[in-house]
Amino acid sequence: MFRCVRIWTDATGESVFEEGSLLLPGGHAGDAIGQVMGALSVSFRETKPEDALAWHEAPTRQFVLTLGGTLEFETRAGSSFTIHPGDILLAEDTTGGGHRWRVVGDQPWRRAYVILPPGLETSFTPLPQTPVRREAAQ
Repeated sequence: MFRCVRIWTDATGESVFEEGSLLLPGGHAGDAIGQVMGALSVSFRETKPEDALAWHEAPTRQFVLTLGGTLEFETRAGSSFTIHPGDILLAEDTTGGGHRWRVVGDQPWRRAYVILPPGLETSFTPLPQTPVRREAAQ
């Protein structure tokens, strides 16, 4: 199972998130194998330690696969979550208030962007014990 955080735009136009996973139904010899998914493109990027990006929306619906480094995300409502190496971000907040992030620690953030085709089913499954965190705007 891969930890996955989904961030999207809610009905009020603000970015919200929930923690979950990508389903890996089974394989052979103890391996778990997820569904095959198409992608429009894959690209790689590295950001230096302690760097940050101000408020923005996701440019497109995409998986962001963190290969190295740690990242802290924040929504305009003040909710936050952390992404570690091996985690997957499902970025779907392509409109609205957006989010911001900053690299924490002394390691660069290395990641792969996987641009998803429109309508692609991702097998994201939210964890029941971690509801969407919604806080009043300040």
